[in-house]
Amino acid sequence: MKPIDNHANQKNANKGTSGVNKQYQAAQNNRANQLNPNNKLYQGNKGR
Repeated sequence: MKPIDNHANQKNANKGTSGVNKQYQAAQNNRANQLNPNNKLYQGNKGR
């Protein structure tokens, strides 16, 4: 996949197919990590 297509691919879930593209899945994994309250990497200044 071309890096120039990365922005479009992050928003494209490939609906109607049996899978997703790599950029979309990476974006969803990153979002899940950021929303996970138990993830210490994305805690920010909370609890300091």
